[in-house]
Amino acid sequence: MAATNGNGVVHITNGFHHHQVDDAASLLDGHPTPLKVIIVGAGIGGLSAAIGLRRNGHEVHLYEQSRFANEVGAAVHLAPNANGILRRWGIFAEEFGANPMSRLFEQKKDGYVVAEIDLTEPNKRWQHPWLLVHRGNLHERLKQLATSEKGAGTPAKLHTSNKALGVDPEQGVIMLGDGETVAADVIIGADGIYSTTRKCIKDTKLFSSGKAAFRFLIPRNIVEADPVTAPVLKHKNALSVWYADDRRIVMYPCNDNELLNFVCIHPDTISHAARSDGWNKQGSIEQVLKVYEEFSPVVKALISKVDPISIKVWQLLDMEKLPTWTTGRLALIGDAAHPFTPHQGQGAAQAIEDAAALSIVLPRGTDPKGVRERLKLYEDIRYERAHAIQEYSRRAGRDLVNGKPTVDMMEYTNYNFGHDEIDNSSNIFKRWKWTQKPDMYWRMPVSFGPFPGPRQDAYGRRRLEDGPSRQFTTASIKFRTSRTFLETLFPTAQFRFSDPATVAMASLSVTRLDKMAWLGGEGYTHFGLYIHGVQYVKKDGTAINGTYMPVLFESLTDPIVSGREELGMPKLFCDIDMNTSTDNSCRITASWRGATFAQIVLPDLQEDDPSTEHGTIGGEADYGILVYRYVPAVGEPGKADAEYACVVPHAEEAKVQSSHVHAVSRSMAGTKVNIDALDWDKLPTLHHITSVLADIPIYEVVGAKVVKGFGVPDVSSARRIE
Repeated sequence: MAATNGNGVVHITNGFHHHQVDDAASLLDGHPTPLKVIIVGAGIGGLSAAIGLRRNGHEVHLYEQSRFANEVGAAVHLAPNANGILRRWGIFAEEFGANPMSRLFEQKKDGYVVAEIDLTEPNKRWQHPWLLVHRGNLHERLKQLATSEKGAGTPAKLHTSNKALGVDPEQGVIMLGDGETVAADVIIGADGIYSTTRKCIKDTKLFSSGKAAFRFLIPRNIVEADPVTAPVLKHKNALSVWYADDRRIVMYPCNDNELLNFVCIHPDTISHAARSDGWNKQGSIEQVLKVYEEFSPVVKALISKVDPISIKVWQLLDMEKLPTWTTGRLALIGDAAHPFTPHQGQGAAQAIEDAAALSIVLPRGTDPKGVRERLKLYEDIRYERAHAIQEYSRRAGRDLVNGKPTVDMMEYTNYNFGHDEIDNSSNIFKRWKWTQKPDMYWRMPVSFGPFPGPRQDAYGRRRLEDGPSRQFTTASIKFRTSRTFLETLFPTAQFRFSDPATVAMASLSVTRLDKMAWLGGEGYTHFGLYIHGVQYVKKDGTAINGTYMPVLFESLTDPIVSGREELGMPKLFCDIDMNTSTDNSCRITASWRGATFAQIVLPDLQEDDPSTEHGTIGGEADYGILVYRYVPAVGEPGKADAEYACVVPHAEEAKVQSSHVHAVSRSMAGTKVNIDALDWDKLPTLHHITSVLADIPIYEVVGAKVVKGFGVPDVSSARRIE
């Protein structure tokens, strides 16, 4: 889960393992070399992890103990949650025989139909189709995509007949059966329920779930040729279940409906009676018929059609929940981490989801030094969901109670199918990244993460690279005016003039900024009123002297957004045109949608010594610029969520970004300032401001100048006064 604090900063609140850093390295994922990844086991989970990680550009090695790395088993469900991941990777199971799961039959052991559900409409709720696929075909396609020269990234290398005998998770080393040791940045334990890699975390003992399963395939045409059994196949793409209290048979098609997959679940004491019985033993038709002797003649006729050699019987084993799936550079996925009983067909799907989550937290550019923390994040993402579905599967396998299952299938389906692990992991991963650098700027809209702007880029790195090249041109007019009139613009009684004289000083200042990298090398213009000689009296009685800025118009909304939200600047938009012409004059107009409300002319500009300039914002040698921040409360007109005074200290700002004045021109006479209030029709959002500006008396212009230079202060030193 994620939550925001009062400043809008997103924090992860579900116990993720993370630490905060002072730089943006954890956000960049800019490490120059790929990770070396060892995957122990080349089943569905291992190959899925190989696909996801090779797509990220990593060097992947798969070590598989079997000779050909072929999957055993018959068919599996590709539910929408898993199928969506494969489709994003370019795997469309319909291309190798998968067929849709379109209808469900539930029947008692005597063949009485309890429910027949057409899933065509319900399945439209999910983004991706629910498919039934031959496990071997799926495994082969995964292997092709993981190891083929085609596709994104470097092909994974598959090392068969290579059993991992041990793992050193701290050093990232595996020991192979031939005595060789192999080192990597990441080790993924995808070696199934009898995992060797799991022993590095806990040498957990497997135990019987109380059930076992016969598995076999029967060609559809054989069933259709028999009038006794043909009626069970009146619909294609249908899954049928025959229930008894403590045993059941599940039948569903694969290979374009040409093969029927059977899973016959029953008490394991019947088929695994001796301690020496293996987990994957040969079964017989006689044994299966004996277990299901009370089922309908049609069911027994179906069973009698199986090729005896193909019957296998698995003991369905279970395991206690591991306290963690990761240690050092090792992470477990699939059955190595959370083995599934096959009651809901989610074992393969959850292994695919594990692989997807790993591929998200280990993107291209991951620093090997951050691997341990990323693996912990993978566990945080997957632990609750995988174990929840594991528990659903356990409950689905329990004996019927009063003839009914113990699982709410609608609840299970919604939780399972309504999930996309790539989207889920990507969301959690980006939010986790944001917590690594908590001083990044957050501005509305917050849905998209921290906001780049003048002071930081998208990774929270301070923008310094374009500082010296940035240019500014400031035209300002300083004039004598009425103290008592300007006092009406103070937001609170804590603002006051330091001098009781009724004549005060103010400036109208227009600055054009150019060649700023964060604006693509372009710039913008702002126009403000500055009231000099102002004090702000703190609650403790002490005061700071500065220049108060009641309003700042800007010609571009990007800086308005940033300046208003984290700097507290009183910014508004308008169009501003500043023209320094060849006749040694500067002409400025300010307008809104074509309605001009300000015209300023500085004629007869004469060059002066640049060293005479202070180079501070507002042009005064006082403490700093004073502003007042007001954040309105939503839905409560007239109330504020926050309001307080802010200051931009000149001395602090100079430490962050120095500026260099290279040219000064002064207007010797005839400066003109014309502020026209217009009316509410022409300025429906600004007239209340222009009407005040138009009334400011200008007793005498005491200075008018144009200053040009390099290095624009970024106002990052703005802070609350108290």
